Amino acid sequence: MTGSEPAPPRRRAKLLHWKTLLGLATVSGIAAARIHGEVGAPPPAPPAAAPQSVLVAPVERRDLVKRFDIAAEFAPFHEVALHAKVTGYVQQLAVDIGDRVKAGEVLATLDVPELGEDLRKARAAAERSRQEAARAEAAYEDAHLSFTRIAAVMKQHENLVAQQDVDAARARDATTHAAYVAAQSAIAEAEANVTRIRDLLAYSRITAPFDGVVTERYADPGALLGAGTSAAAGALVRVSQMDPLRLVLPLPEAVVPRVHVGDTVEVHIEALNRMLAAHIARVSDRIDTDTRTMHVEVDVPNADLSLTPGMYATVSLTLDARTRALSIPVESVGNRKRGEGEVLVVGPDHRLAEREVKLGLETPRRIEVLAGLGEHDYVVTGNRSAHAPGETVAPQLADGGATP
Repeated sequence: MTGSEPAPPRRRAKLLHWKTLLGLATVSGIAAARIHGEVGAPPPAPPAAAPQSVLVAPVERRDLVKRFDIAAEFAPFHEVALHAKVTGYVQQLAVDIGDRVKAGEVLATLDVPELGEDLRKARAAAERSRQEAARAEAAYEDAHLSFTRIAAVMKQHENLVAQQDVDAARARDATTHAAYVAAQSAIAEAEANVTRIRDLLAYSRITAPFDGVVTERYADPGALLGAGTSAAAGALVRVSQMDPLRLVLPLPEAVVPRVHVGDTVEVHIEALNRMLAAHIARVSDRIDTDTRTMHVEVDVPNADLSLTPGMYATVSLTLDARTRALSIPVESVGNRKRGEGEVLVVGPDHRLAEREVKLGLETPRRIEVLAGLGEHDYVVTGNRSAHAPGETVAPQLADGGATP
């Protein structure tokens, strides 16, 4: 077969098939090249992100009060353990634990028989001293009268009475006078002894020193109480004055300059779920160098005795206050130092702007703004570090109110 001969039908069909496929591939490549290379156009930009939501709070005028809270324990206003002044047996015990007593009320009587005998002896000695003083007085009056007469005779008749008799009369007058004075002193001493023993007998009646409540009883009828206040002597009862009660506050040094006698405090008694007002009654005006605290006392009325010594209470003291002060939440202030700080303010276009502010009184939740903000501004609260000045945000009120 020569080159001029026509190809067989089967071969011509195969060649035609490959030419068709090659043409289609070329057309597809050209179309793709036109699509991707036409005019150098960039890919379409993604849709813009929505502004980030941020919590804000308005700058408002509020009453600010800075308080200091401290725990304290109720203590009796007065409290004393009563001892016997003289040694004796408890003859009668008129009170028991929980009894209310009045000042001067007899709580117990002691049996002291020895003192009764001593009092009788002292009274007898005092009577004997008075009799001796009467004899001394009579002797002195006789001697003094004799000397006065001799002295009168000597004055009229100088040589009528011997000088020796004059001297003897003078000496007797002086001696009897001294004896009379000594007898008077003996009377005073004997009567003082009677008074002493009588007072000791009065101590056998133990009385309440003030109005209060018997909180402890240490002896029973028939028990022997020793004289004195030592532990060996033993006490009879303990009396506590319950109205008013004391609250002792150990105030830190930083608080001391703002506390004065007469200041009002709030007292919260946890056990009774009760709040009452009281006043600072006294301050020690001295800081303990060991604890760096000052002793301050508050008197709390307790006429119904509903409060008990040993109960705990929380005392709240007002250290400073501002009326209708321009203020913002404490957490909205950053970079604080020396009464200044920075805040993020939301503008009318919802863009954030940073401002420096001057700060004043601070409470646990809010802080006073002295300069840098207006009453109708809004500041970012919460996580300030997540936002930057110039950022557009979607503000939401922190208290759930309407969007500014």
